[in-house]
Amino acid sequence: MSIDTPARGNDPAPGTEVAAAPAPDGPPAGEGPVVALTHRQILIVFSGLMLGMFLAALDQTIVGTALPTIVNSLHGLNHISWVVTAYLLTSTISTPLYGKLSDQFGRKGIFQFAIVVFLVGSALSGISQNMGQLIAFRGIQGLGAGGLMAMAMAIIADIVSPRDRGRYQGYFGATFALSSVAGPLLGGVFTDNLSWRWIFYINLPIGIVALIVTSAVLKLPFRRQSHQIDFLGAGLMMLGVTSALLVTVWGGTQYAWGSPIIIALSIAAVTILTVFVLWERKAPEPILPPSLFHIGIFRVASSVSFLVSMVMFGAIIYLPLYLQLVDGVSAMVSGLLLVPLMLGLLITSIASGQIVTRTGRYKPLPVIGAVLITLGMWLISHLGLHTSHLTMSLYVIVLGAGVGMTMQIMVLAVQNAVPPTQIGTGTAAVTFFRSLGGAFGTSLFGAVFIAGLTHWIPVLVPGAAASSIHVKGSFSMSPAELHAFPAPVQYGILESFVRSLHSMFLLGVPVAFVMFLLTLLLKQAKLRTASGLERPSEDLAMSDAAGGAGDAEYDEREIGSGAAEGQPASGVGVPTPSTPTTPVG
Repeated sequence: MSIDTPARGNDPAPGTEVAAAPAPDGPPAGEGPVVALTHRQILIVFSGLMLGMFLAALDQTIVGTALPTIVNSLHGLNHISWVVTAYLLTSTISTPLYGKLSDQFGRKGIFQFAIVVFLVGSALSGISQNMGQLIAFRGIQGLGAGGLMAMAMAIIADIVSPRDRGRYQGYFGATFALSSVAGPLLGGVFTDNLSWRWIFYINLPIGIVALIVTSAVLKLPFRRQSHQIDFLGAGLMMLGVTSALLVTVWGGTQYAWGSPIIIALSIAAVTILTVFVLWERKAPEPILPPSLFHIGIFRVASSVSFLVSMVMFGAIIYLPLYLQLVDGVSAMVSGLLLVPLMLGLLITSIASGQIVTRTGRYKPLPVIGAVLITLGMWLISHLGLHTSHLTMSLYVIVLGAGVGMTMQIMVLAVQNAVPPTQIGTGTAAVTFFRSLGGAFGTSLFGAVFIAGLTHWIPVLVPGAAASSIHVKGSFSMSPAELHAFPAPVQYGILESFVRSLHSMFLLGVPVAFVMFLLTLLLKQAKLRTASGLERPSEDLAMSDAAGGAGDAEYDEREIGSGAAEGQPASGVGVPTPSTPTTPVG
C-alpha cells in the first residue's frame, strides 16, 4: 500500500520530486493541506520504522554477550573497548547530520540510506579477520545506526500529531523492551551454538525486510530545494565530540587523568567545540541550528535526555555483570532477569502515552518519572551478596517505570515545539544528546566502578591473591575464574565488586535528582492536533489571517503563553504563525 496524498490542482503527483523555484511572497500555487493517514495506514508505516529501530536497539545489547568469544577468536584483548567505542562514536556524531539532511532532502531516502550503511557495516563486521578490521567495520555500522533511531522518530512526527502520538508510544517501548531481552539471549545462543559472527549476520534479513516495507508503504510528499550542507560544522562537531568522548573513555582507565594525552584531548575538545558553536551562529544552514536553543522546551528536553541516558546505560550495562558474577548465572539468564526492568519501562511508556492523548498534558509525567528514577538508583545501590532475585526485580521495575515515563515524553515535547521544517533536526538533536549522555554515562560510571575496585581489592582480598587481580582500565572475570580461587579470596573479590557497584549506583542518585529539578522547568505547551506534514498548511492559513511570520522562539512564546504579539491564544490544533513552508518527506 502506498501512503500518498492526492494531487491538488497543478500540484505534481505525490512522491514526485519537483525542482525548486524562487519562493513567491504568497503560498505556492495550488498548495493544499496534506491528508491525514488513517490508523491502519499508520500501523503499516510503523511496521517498517520499528524494524529499523529494532536493528539499532538490538545491536546495543547483542554484542556485549559475545565480546569474550570475539576476543579469543581475533586475539585483541587490549583493543576490546574499541569494539564498543567505535560504534558509539560514529553513531553519536552522525545523528545530527541525518536530521539536517532529512529536513532538506526528505526522510524516506535518508532512512533507507541509513539502513543500507548499517547492513554493510554488519556484513563486514561478520567477516572480520582481525580486531582492527572489526573496529573499523563497527564504525561503519555506527554511521548507519545514527540515522535509524532519529529518522524513525522524525517520520513518526511527520505522520502523527503530538496529541495522537501517545496512542502509538507503546510501540517504542515494546521495541526497546524486546531488543533488550532478545539481545543477550540471541547473543548467547549464537555464540554457544553457531558463531559470534551471527550476531552481525542476524541484522541482514531484518534490515532487508525493513527496506522492502519502507519502499512499499512509505511515500511522504516533499519538494526538493537547493540547500547548502554544513560540512565544516559537521567536521568540527565530529572532531570536538570525538575528543570529548575519548577523554571520558580513556581517562582514568588507559591513561591517568593528568597524563599529557588526556590534557591535550581536553584542550582540543573545548577549543574545537567553541569554534563549532561560533561557526554555527553564522553558518547559512547550520547542522545544529542555534535557533533550537532559543526554545526553552528544547533546552530542557535535551538536558533531561542526556541525564536519563547516563543513568539508564549505567544500570543496564552493570546489572548483568552483577548477576553473572555474584549469582553465577549465564549471560542468557542474566538477560531474562532484567525483564522486569523492561516491563516497567513498557507499561509506563504505554500508560503515559494514553494519558497524554486523553488529557493533552505531558509535564507531570517526566516529573514523576524523574522521582522514580532517583528512587530506583538509590534502591539498586543496595544490591548485595545475598539480595534475592525477587527483591532485585522490584528495584529495577521502579527504575524502568521512571525511564518509561520520561524518555519518549522529551521527544514528544520537542517535536511539538519546533517548526515543522525543523522536526528532523530537532528530533535528531534530542537523540544526539541522548546518545551523548549514554556515552558519557558509560564512561563515568565505568571509571567510578574501576576506581572502587582499585581501592577495595587490596583491602578485602587476602594474601598475594590481590596482586594477581588486574583492574587497570577494565575488569572481566567469569564465574569459573572466580571459583578457581579459595573461598576467602572469592568472598573478598565479591565484596569488593559489590561495594564498587554501590558507589557507582549511588552516583546516579544526584544525577537523577538534577534531572528532576530540570523537569520542573519543562513548559506545558498545547499539543498540536496536526502532524508534521499537515502543520505547514495550517501554519500558512494562520499566517494569511494574521499577516505575520514567526521563528522558533516566537512559536514557543505563543505555545507557552497562549498568545503572542497581540494574536489570540492558540487552541488545540491551531499552530502558531510561521513562515509558509512546504512539507518535507
